Amino acid sequence: QVQLVESGGGSVQAGGSLRLSCAVSRYTYSTYFMAWFRQAPGKEREGVAHISNAGLTTHADSVKGRFTISRDNGKMTLYLQMNSLKPEDTAMYYCAATEKIPGGRWWSRMPYDYKYWGQGTQVTVSS
Repeated sequence: QVQLVESGGGSVQAGGSLRLSCAVSRYTYSTYFMAWFRQAPGKEREGVAHISNAGLTTHADSVKGRFTISRDNGKMTLYLQMNSLKPEDTAMYYCAATEKIPGGRWWSRMPYDYKYWGQGTQVTVSS
């Protein structure tokens, strides 16, 4: 059983920063494709940033230049550094992982392509 535990969420003012962490319980973590998703009330879950098992990264246009995804395989931890936060970034943030993505891709926008999920951590940005 793979467990993902997020931390680092909180309430900040616009322009502030937060760093989210996701600790993974499985020693095979280094082989996983990882991602951060977020979901605001009344909206669908959306992909924020993705990272391959080789360290390739991609970020949603809405966060590009402000958020950075990274991973530390030795610590089995995924990170999301969030700078210049905006009120529209307010959401529950989820860490996701999977061993394989259909089509041989290294990332996917679709939540259903990720097998393991954390419980989420709330990020609230006030204006």
